[in-house]
Amino acid sequence: MRSGPLRFRVVASGFCVVAFALALPGCQKPVDLKSALQIAELTGGWYDAGIVEGSNRLVPSVTFKIRRTPDADVNPLQLNVVFKRIVDKTDEDWDEFFVQRVDFADRTETTPLTVRPSAGYKGDSGQTRAEMLKNSQFRDVRAIIFAKHSSANWVELARYEIPRQILTK
Repeated sequence: MRSGPLRFRVVASGFCVVAFALALPGCQKPVDLKSALQIAELTGGWYDAGIVEGSNRLVPSVTFKIRRTPDADVNPLQLNVVFKRIVDKTDEDWDEFFVQRVDFADRTETTPLTVRPSAGYKGDSGQTRAEMLKNSQFRDVRAIIFAKHSSANWVELARYEIPRQILTK
C-alpha cells in the first residue's frame, strides 16, 4: 500500500466530492412560494374542545390542503399559522401554531391539515357553545397561513376569517 502523495490525493479528492455534494442544494434557485403554492379546500370554525373546569371551551380551527405546481421542489415545507383576534377592526396577536414539516402526499397536494391553537374561549358557567358565539365579549379571529422552504423568508399564503360555527370533528 502506498502512502504519501498518492494517499493525500485520494483523501483530497474524496473531500472535494463530499464538499461539492453538500454545496449543491445551496446552489438551487429559490422557489417563489407565492406562485408555486395554493391553499385549497379551506374550511374552519370553532372546535368544541370539551369541558374545562366545568365550562365549555371553544378553540379556532382551520383545515386546508396545499397544492403546488408540479415543477416546484418544496419538500419539505414549514408552516406557521398565526391567529389574530379582531378587536375594533384591528388585528391583535393572539396565538400561533407551527408545523415543522409538511410533505406532499401525491407529489402535488398535501393531505388535509387541521390546525388548532391552544388559545380559545371558555364559556360562563352553564353557557352553551352556541351562546358563547353570541356573547358580547366573544371576538372574531383571523387565521393567517405562512409558509417557508429551506432558508427562505416566510411568505403569506392566505388569510381566513374563522366563521362563527361549531365544529365537532
